[in-house]
Amino acid sequence: MKNIAYLHQYFRFPNEPGGTRSYDLARGFVAKNYKVEIITTTSDIQYKNGRRWNSIQREDLLIHYIYLPYSNKLSYFKRSIIFFQFFWFSTIKLLSLKPDLVLATSTPLTIGIPALIKKVFHGTSFIFEARDIWPEAVIAIGAIRSKVLQRLLYWLEGVIYRNAKAIIPLSSDMKYSIVSRYPQLLEKPVQVIENISEINRFQNISSKRSSILKEKLGFIPRFTILYAGTFGKVNGIEYVIQLAEKIITIDPSIVFVLIGNGAEKNNIMKSAKEKNLLHKNVFILDAITKNELPQLYYEANMGSSFVIDLKELWANSANKFFDTLAAGRPILINHHGWQEEIIRKDNLGYVLPPRHSPESINEFVLYTKNEDLQIRQKENALKKAIESYSLEIAVKKYTMVFSEILPS
Repeated sequence: MKNIAYLHQYFRFPNEPGGTRSYDLARGFVAKNYKVEIITTTSDIQYKNGRRWNSIQREDLLIHYIYLPYSNKLSYFKRSIIFFQFFWFSTIKLLSLKPDLVLATSTPLTIGIPALIKKVFHGTSFIFEARDIWPEAVIAIGAIRSKVLQRLLYWLEGVIYRNAKAIIPLSSDMKYSIVSRYPQLLEKPVQVIENISEINRFQNISSKRSSILKEKLGFIPRFTILYAGTFGKVNGIEYVIQLAEKIITIDPSIVFVLIGNGAEKNNIMKSAKEKNLLHKNVFILDAITKNELPQLYYEANMGSSFVIDLKELWANSANKFFDTLAAGRPILINHHGWQEEIIRKDNLGYVLPPRHSPESINEFVLYTKNEDLQIRQKENALKKAIESYSLEIAVKKYTMVFSEILPS
């Protein structure tokens, strides 16, 4: 049985808030007869017990936790400190293990350093999974302004890519960004494995259950748009508030339900309140676990994913997009790129322009009343999830990459 060391700073189980890609993949690898050890952080106070590392066995996975509380609300400087703390301590931990292969998944880019050091000292091959085009994205949003630091990060990116045995970008746009800047990487596997539409989880709902939306909102809206994710700078949820402000004067029966946490959440709540939208056509709720999400998607008419108007962010492979498809719901986005192309090609939802106009808002309001179109899009969404983004497909692609690297 081959042993995989899986480095992911934000590993989460389905009963915790956050993305579960690494959990789903790890469980899939175990089902294919691989042993998986996870190296990750936790904010759970029970692991603040004087020990550097706490190891637990859960669901056939061996989890190595280090207590490093992290939040999107922290400043970029404080988050950077945590990134460096994790890569330092995880490097020491990884060097004490004896895996056959290391799988390091960003963000941040520094997650590749422990894998790189493991290769240098022990000759262990590693795969680098690029969840976004880091550092391009953080430089584009202005989080890293120092030219010296930018050059250092680009150098580090190149070193990690060149030393990885394979690279797994999460979208075709990410792959294009990587190989266009590092064309020599085409000599090794650069395999796109998008985020996962977890069909079983999102289709496991009950039509007999009492309405969560009615419980949370006090009523059932005519048309509900669900956003379940981070309230961060790159997500640009102020765009939603501006959209809701225009829509409420045309059709107040269209409601936005925003679920999650993040650095911008208080600002978003303040903006919605100042515009007299809060508890009218904008409802902002706390983050919930992945296991709780399917019922809300079932009750919503549409899922959504947004980013601020920067081209570097169009390559994103947000969980929200794939969760929406797995739930069999149309997806709403506000940007260009590979997702826009697929939405239009396969009739999966609606693409708003990056900037509002009276015409675009009126057209979207008309869309919400087109029930026949939405029925077709629901069917198309689930079909696309099953045929292109299921867990089984992702695990199969990954294990093919493993077989090319690991000796039989």
